[in-house]
Amino acid sequence: MSANIVFIGLGNMGLPMAQNLVKAGFSVSGHDLVKASVDKLVEAGGKTEADSMAAVAKADVVITMLPASKHVESLYLGDKGLLAAARPGALLIDCSTIAPEAARKVAAAAAVRGFEMLDAPVSGGTNGAAAGTLTFMVGGGKKAFEAVQPYLQKMGKAIYHAGESGSGQTVKVCNNMLLGILMIGTSEAIRLGVANGMDPKVLSEIMSKSSGRNWTLEVYNPCPGVMDTAPASKDYAGGFGVDLMLKDLGLAEENALATGSAIPLGAAARNLYDIHSKNGAGKLDFSSIYNLLGKVK
Repeated sequence: MSANIVFIGLGNMGLPMAQNLVKAGFSVSGHDLVKASVDKLVEAGGKTEADSMAAVAKADVVITMLPASKHVESLYLGDKGLLAAARPGALLIDCSTIAPEAARKVAAAAAVRGFEMLDAPVSGGTNGAAAGTLTFMVGGGKKAFEAVQPYLQKMGKAIYHAGESGSGQTVKVCNNMLLGILMIGTSEAIRLGVANGMDPKVLSEIMSKSSGRNWTLEVYNPCPGVMDTAPASKDYAGGFGVDLMLKDLGLAEENALATGSAIPLGAAARNLYDIHSKNGAGKLDFSSIYNLLGKVK
């Protein structure tokens, strides 16, 4: 495969995604502020350049995975931004989770310069990123959506066209709000069972075959020792950070205010994650909310 890909943002999700593109045979130039992450991509067969915008200027495809709206806008916009550097005809894909309004703003700026910008946030966690089984929620033009299939298919197994620009981010905001709520509910249920003397493995197994079944219970269990592959069994290291979940729940609240939508459970989830973050757990995986609930009397 001859496509030249630039991947900017090699964090817990971006690095394994970029590595899967390398495994698929693409030429991938990786860029991140953390040198160790870039080194890992190079060790996997990727490459890098000192000047990321020089790399962008030669790229057929540019994929970004950044922490927040402000980072995406800062990278793409302006006279020295990515849109100014990218070559005509390049495919631009932002996999960050940002506000739908920010995605539409960048897409509009891209359109002025002749680019079709796709917002393509993902779901599936770090395990899904490593396994190449992510779900992509894509907003943007149908033609561009079809054009990026060869690349997204190497990183995910479920790829959906959500609608026009910003639609992918809207789906992601809704999904992550629900995920935060489910993680808290699952943690509460397991805590209650354990308080009654239940083995959390037995409790989780039974509930996963009952009407309370959900992804956090079956795939990402928050109780240490229940699932060896879950962050909970690795001291809540890696995975999807508390501060990132807090950011996404904040996006949901902002969007709810803008659209006049009621999200009482989403707001409650944000408050709990805010407390958890302020207690020093911001860098831990979001399933560590299980620990906070253990302290509630």
